[in-house]
Amino acid sequence: QAQLEESGGRLVQPGGSLSLSCAVSTRNFEIYNMAWFRQAPGKEREFVAAINWLAKETRYSDSVSGRFTVSRNNTKNTLYLQMNNQGPQDTAVYHCAATTGPMGTNAHGYYYWGQGTQVTVSS
Repeated sequence: QAQLEESGGRLVQPGGSLSLSCAVSTRNFEIYNMAWFRQAPGKEREFVAAINWLAKETRYSDSVSGRFTVSRNNTKNTLYLQMNNQGPQDTAVYHCAATTGPMGTNAHGYYYWGQGTQVTVSS
């Protein structure tokens, strides 16, 4: 069992940077593969980035590769998403997710979800 809570979302201007955090309440954070998803109004939930339990493997969607970096601190039970060079297309509610299963890109593979944090990229 795990409870997730995202934070850090805010308004940012195009070209700016923002870091999101996901605090995970669990006794076994280190065993979970973690991911970030986002959902814009009127659009389906989209995979953003994922990181495995030992942070030995990461994967990114093509739309964010080279701009975003996912990381985790197993001592602090926290997942992070560093977002650089943001554009309006990055405007969405960002959710963190956890699974004891494979580190995939399909949202259905993740069992635990946070409530989301709003990121708005606009001038």
